[in-house]
Amino acid sequence: MAEDASPLNPPLAGLEMDRKADEPCTIVIFGASGDLTVRKLIPALFHLYEEGQMPESFRVVGFARREKTDESWRAEMREGLERYSRTKTVDDAQWEQFAANLAYHQGDLTDAEAYVDLAARLKEYGDERLANNLVFYLAISPSLFGEVVDQLHAATLLRRCEEGDSFWQRIVVEKPFGHDLQSARLLNNHLLRHARERQIFRIDHYLGKETVQNIMMFRFSNAIFEQLWSREAIEHVQITVSETVGVGSRGGYFEESGTMRDMMQNHLLQILSLVAMEPPPSLAAEDVRNEKVKALKSIRAMTPENVAQQVVRGQYFAGTVNGKNCSGYRQEEKVNPESNVETYVALKLFIDNWRWSGVPFYLRTGKNLPLRASEVRVQFRPTPNVLFAAQGDLDLMPNALTLRLQPDEGISLRFNGKVPGNSISSRPVRMHFGYDSEFGAYTPEAYERLLLEAMAGDATLFIRRDEVETAWQIVDDIRAAWGGQPLTNHEFYAAGTWGPVAAEDLLAQDGYTWHDPQPAL
Repeated sequence: MAEDASPLNPPLAGLEMDRKADEPCTIVIFGASGDLTVRKLIPALFHLYEEGQMPESFRVVGFARREKTDESWRAEMREGLERYSRTKTVDDAQWEQFAANLAYHQGDLTDAEAYVDLAARLKEYGDERLANNLVFYLAISPSLFGEVVDQLHAATLLRRCEEGDSFWQRIVVEKPFGHDLQSARLLNNHLLRHARERQIFRIDHYLGKETVQNIMMFRFSNAIFEQLWSREAIEHVQITVSETVGVGSRGGYFEESGTMRDMMQNHLLQILSLVAMEPPPSLAAEDVRNEKVKALKSIRAMTPENVAQQVVRGQYFAGTVNGKNCSGYRQEEKVNPESNVETYVALKLFIDNWRWSGVPFYLRTGKNLPLRASEVRVQFRPTPNVLFAAQGDLDLMPNALTLRLQPDEGISLRFNGKVPGNSISSRPVRMHFGYDSEFGAYTPEAYERLLLEAMAGDATLFIRRDEVETAWQIVDDIRAAWGGQPLTNHEFYAAGTWGPVAAEDLLAQDGYTWHDPQPAL
């Protein structure tokens, strides 16, 4: 169990619709000139402010090296909000009220004086809570995480908080969290020199998506499905995260990471843990995260023999996506023309516990695929073909449940129905729940939920140290088995297709096929 498991942990954030961060605090964004800040963080904070979910007293301080004034940074953030906001218009009065809480602090991340000046500036706000209740958002290169934390500690802005302390500090870190198990452990140890585990919020924006959070509500509040959620009723599970873009300008980064590190280690394994976890004893953060870790630790170890049979790599070559011609990966900027880095991965995993024994989980993700979508498909075991065996024209399909995470968030159930008429014939039909049609409202942006929970101190939707390290162990075993081997012809795929032939073979050997996401549920 994690260090901070205690009854003091608040309930599951994703299940509380009227959540509000109550304690006054200051959010310091390191990397304030970066893309993430202008595209996601400031718009998310503004929308939380509009909806009355920010504390009554707060400040947002942008920390970056470039020379700017408070006014110029606010103007940049306003321009970004108009461009990237989920709403069509920005209320001028609301923005002016919000912008009054924004400030810019110039400084180099390695300059100790910049942190001393930051501490002095926070004290000028006149409210000791704004100077001491601090969220440090590290929207910077992971190689600088340790440096920033060291400097914050040296400037007395960050300390290891004890239960009962009047004030608190929290660190929010973006992925990638390390590039393998060893580097993740080193980074964890570095952060824990100056902060406790409960102060570290490792972000995976997928966990902030409304439908990902709804997986728990769906599973554990509906007896219809929870009683079926096991090997006895489920034949197999597919998890697909597909992207229509290539690596673009990120070729240099991708040559170091590849899809296995960039997507499988975090997004897909996190979704898997929510789908497969046991019911937690409560909705306290540590109880939920304990069960997620148990699920990940129950995944069967990947030996080199397993990897050869259960893992498929892929790399796109030139093709067409949505009518647009796309270059091959090896022709992308900053990519080795003989690169064997994977832009696609498909896995077959087994979870060796009582609930899931023998049920294969198929996970796939890739770039330059035909459709941008994320979904979980649960296929139930077929009924015995006895009663309708004499009806040769029947198209009896196994029941299937699809949880669409993005876009068009929703859940659909497929079952067999009789076609009207005098003959007995069937056709698969569907019952569908969509967020937009059912609630008549937007689904919150992931960063809105995650920033709100970081301010409130609820770590349920964030990744704990042992979760990170367990996921890296799985990925490292697979990468070690690849051993730098070159890609084969069966592992290449044209941009705009659903992946390499080898991925189709992975399911075909078990008698299944991939369910390709459709444009709309």
